[in-house]
Amino acid sequence: MQITSIDIYKYSIPMVPFTIATGTMHYAQNLLIRVHTNEGITGTGECSAFPMIVGETQATCFEMAKEFAAIWKQKDPLDITSRMQELDLFTARNYTAKSAFDLALHDIAAQHAGQPLYAFLGGSRKPIISDLTIGIDSPEAMAKQAIAFVENGVETIKVKLGKNAADDIERIKAIRDAIGYSTAIRIDANQGWTYDDAVTALIELGKYKIEFCEQPMRTYNDELLPALCQISPIPLMADESVYTHHDAERIIRNQACHYINIKFAKSGGIAEATRINEVAEKNNIPCMMGGMLESRLALTAKVHFAMSKKNIVFYDLDTCLLGHKVDPVTEGVQYKGLELILSEQPGIGASVDLDFLSGLESITI
Repeated sequence: MQITSIDIYKYSIPMVPFTIATGTMHYAQNLLIRVHTNEGITGTGECSAFPMIVGETQATCFEMAKEFAAIWKQKDPLDITSRMQELDLFTARNYTAKSAFDLALHDIAAQHAGQPLYAFLGGSRKPIISDLTIGIDSPEAMAKQAIAFVENGVETIKVKLGKNAADDIERIKAIRDAIGYSTAIRIDANQGWTYDDAVTALIELGKYKIEFCEQPMRTYNDELLPALCQISPIPLMADESVYTHHDAERIIRNQACHYINIKFAKSGGIAEATRINEVAEKNNIPCMMGGMLESRLALTAKVHFAMSKKNIVFYDLDTCLLGHKVDPVTEGVQYKGLELILSEQPGIGASVDLDFLSGLESITI
C-alpha cells in the first residue's frame, strides 16, 4: 500500500469562550488531515492545538503538516513506526501536529485489518463514562453550573482552578455547599499555582473530598512535585509534566505523581500514548484519557484507545461538550448521557461532513 495524497484542513470549530488558568480559547484551533492510498482506503486524523499549553497553534500545525505530507508521499502507511520516526527525525517535538498523522495511520491500519480501532489495538469493550468540566468563573457562577450538572445526572465534575489559591478554595467550597458530597469532584490547576499556593490550596481543599488534582504547578517546578506529593492530602496527576514516555519515566522515578493524564495532542498520537501507558502500568500508576478541544472525530479515536487499555481508568472526554457551536462529524462515538458509545465500524469509524470541509482553508499535497 502507498500514500498517494494528503488533504490538510484548518479545521476551526466556533465555540463559547472557555477559560482555564493559562488563558481563554474562543474557537477550537484544530487541524484535520485525510490520507489517501492507492488501495482506496482513506485515513482521517485530527489534532487540537492549545498554544498556551503545547506552544503550537493551528497555523503552525498547518505549516508542519505540509512538510509531513511531502515526506510521506509514496510511502507505506502500514509501517507506522517508520512513518512516525521520519517525522521525529524531521523536527523535534511538534507533538500536536504529529498526532493528527499518527491517528490517520492507525485509522488506515485498522480499516485494512477489518477491525474497529480498539480491537486492532488489542482491546475489548468496557464502559467509558466521562466527567464534565466547569471552567473558571466566580464561585457563585461555578456553583450554579455544578447544580445544573448534578440535576442532569453528571456523576463526576472536573473543576478548573489555578488563578488564585484563596479564590480557588472559595470556588470549591461554594460548589460543595451547593451540591453536597455525593458527586465526585476532581480539580485541574493547569500549572496555575506556585509551590506555596499549591500547598495552601491542596491542604485546605483536602476537606472537600477531591478525587485528585491535575498539574498544580508549572513544569519548571517539577523538582518540587515529590515534596508536594508528600504534603498533599489530595492525590496529584501529572499532565503537562508528561509529554512522552521519557517524561513518564522521570516523573515516576522521582515519585512525583500518583496518576498520569494522557493526551494525543500532547504526546504525538497513539504510538507514544501507548508507550506512556506501558511505563505507567509497569509502575502501578493509573492513567486518565484526556484531551484539548477536539471534535468527535479525535474523540472517537480517544475512546478506542481508552477502551484498549486496562490501565486507563479515568476519562476526561467532554471536549465536544465544552461549548462547541457546531458538530461537523458524521458517525463516530455518540454520547448517551456522559457514557461514550462506539460502533463496530473498522478503523476510527468517524468522518467529517464534506460540505463543512469545503468551506475551510485547505491544501492537498
